[in-house]
Amino acid sequence: MPDNGARSSGGGRLLTGSAWALLLLGLWLWGRAATDVRQGTSTPATGDPAAVGPPPGASLPPAARPLLPALPQRIDIPELGVRAPVVARGLDPRGAIEPPPFDQADAVGWYGGGVKPGAAGTALMVGHVDTETRPAVFYRLSTLRPGETIGVARDDGAVAEFTVDDIQVVARDHFDAHQAYGPRESGRAELRLITCGGSYDRLRGGYTANVIVSAYLSGTAG
Repeated sequence: MPDNGARSSGGGRLLTGSAWALLLLGLWLWGRAATDVRQGTSTPATGDPAAVGPPPGASLPPAARPLLPALPQRIDIPELGVRAPVVARGLDPRGAIEPPPFDQADAVGWYGGGVKPGAAGTALMVGHVDTETRPAVFYRLSTLRPGETIGVARDDGAVAEFTVDDIQVVARDHFDAHQAYGPRESGRAELRLITCGGSYDRLRGGYTANVIVSAYLSGTAG
């Protein structure tokens, strides 16, 4: 995994200073281009183009205290039938997060230079929506709804349980990396899942938007 000089501080806090600025630039680039593939499958579900908040009257569980840092090994999203290995990824020469290679399209990439899932701060995970021939791991990501759960199995034996609190489909022409990936609430352990969304623009050779799922640590199992 490339080093690129971007590492977390305090064992699990958000990147700061120039490293955070570099990461935001890389995320902006990633959000515009890094997961583009020629769409060879049926059109993926992309959800509502606006943010999806909790249904009226719905209550979400309180945030749990952040955990000590540990490496992620697997991600489970029961509502989507996803049970996928997690692989650490670095930044490419442009500063964008490297998604898993297409021959590992059923794996999820975790930005290994940043926050570990369950620790304080925002952990970032990326995945492909499809390949040239079939759907990939995050094909149905935009169909998640607030209150649904995401589990991340860690190498300390714990499963960090996250509750989804926001889903957005962000047009690439209006992409704001800090707004999309920055912390929602200070002191929480948060998780972002990111993939391509919108429709596939054959003229521009890429998808028109990005799906961004935000979740926060609400419990621990195992």
